Amino acid sequence: AYLPETYLPVKIPGLGLIIVFITLTLLGFLTANFVGRKLVEVGENILNRMPVVRPIYNSLKQIFQTLFAKGGSSFRRVGLVEFPSPGMWSLVFLSNPASADIAAHLPDTEHVAAFMPCTPNPTTGFFFYVARRDIIDLDITVESAMTLLMSAGLVQPGDQQKKLAALAEAARVAHAAQPNRKAAPAK
Repeated sequence: AYLPETYLPVKIPGLGLIIVFITLTLLGFLTANFVGRKLVEVGENILNRMPVVRPIYNSLKQIFQTLFAKGGSSFRRVGLVEFPSPGMWSLVFLSNPASADIAAHLPDTEHVAAFMPCTPNPTTGFFFYVARRDIIDLDITVESAMTLLMSAGLVQPGDQQKKLAALAEAARVAHAAQPNRKAAPAK
């Protein structure tokens, strides 16, 4: 048995438990990273050997790497464009202005790359260049817009803040309703 007291001049209660915890945590961390990486690598190698699956997997992998990239060429803004007919507006993710090669073939106004995802599967949709003047910029995050799309409009941006504000107000009113209590001023 491991007895730390034989090696240390001072007895520390629970030292063995602390050492076991640290050892298991480090072992788990190393195993998860090494084994996890190897499993993903083996899985990708298997998928890359399948002729029909390979292009689909690689396309989806590239899409998700682009969508969830921390910087670089991911979507920067959210907007609305009039589509599919006048008076109907569709949500689009905006990324970069048209490159010089593409802009040379477009009318003389500024164009932006836009992706209009389909609901509820945002990995499919329409990619197009749209004139900057035809876009209505929205003041919502890409994550909020993605939630809006995935829920087919059931979860609107700002719903969580409204719910929290309503709960806070209800708690304040309930607290004020208790005898011998004053209500905290609303902010």
